[in-house]
Amino acid sequence: MKILISADMEGATGVTWPADVLPGTPQWERCRPMFTSDVNAAIDGFLAAGADEVLVNEAHWSMRNLLLEQLDDRAVMLTGRHKELSMLEGIQHDDVDGVAFLGYHAGAGEEGVLAHTYLANTVTGVWADGARASEGYLNSLLAAEFGVPVVLVTGDDRAVEDAKGYAPQAPVAAVKDYVSRYAAVCRTPAVTASTIRAAAAEGAALAVRTPPSVQPHTVELEFDAAHCVGAATVVPGVEKSGERRVVYTSPSMYEAMRCFKAVTTVVSAAVEEQYG
Repeated sequence: MKILISADMEGATGVTWPADVLPGTPQWERCRPMFTSDVNAAIDGFLAAGADEVLVNEAHWSMRNLLLEQLDDRAVMLTGRHKELSMLEGIQHDDVDGVAFLGYHAGAGEEGVLAHTYLANTVTGVWADGARASEGYLNSLLAAEFGVPVVLVTGDDRAVEDAKGYAPQAPVAAVKDYVSRYAAVCRTPAVTASTIRAAAAEGAALAVRTPPSVQPHTVELEFDAAHCVGAATVVPGVEKSGERRVVYTSPSMYEAMRCFKAVTTVVSAAVEEQYG
């Protein structure tokens, strides 16, 4: 049994504000061990429940945040940019039996600690086939396309509530409770490690591949400024759907996520530091 851990940082233990997750800040350095502790707890839980391999895919920002020197020696880590499938890199090789969404968060425009979807700001909402979509929701559609079930979700209480909509069978572990976008009631690393470990052990039983399910998907994005629409529609197939919205349809979720990456990259380059 092989488990892929997609490890994001906003939903990690102790993380509550931008400096906690921005590479190079003192707060980021402080939070890296807690992030690594969350991942180690999941690794331990999966292996204790019968997993043979665990691949940890760094999924946050520069994708160089976890402390390799503190990682459980029984796992391996994929770190750095750039990757074909970004947060789910590794799932496309037909050897992953289950995927864990660790340190995830609520989507753009929703209540949740550091809630966003791919871009820290600028994107104010994402919809997939008409349903409001967080990163977890989008990634669950991609995982399903490869026949891989979501077997664990961790993050704040809003993130685990969001998971009920896309992976209702998956065990969850809330490491903190939302107060505002930049505040939370946090549990200590020892407590969250225990919770994550137990949830991972439970989730291992769900790691059973299913037949791949490939179908078209329509994705719509809303931005905080109209000029972002002009930038996004440079990407082939992306069309304006409103004053601050664009939409596109792809033949598969694999292609939809690749287009999503292109759109967010182009839009990010069109945003100025002071005026957005």
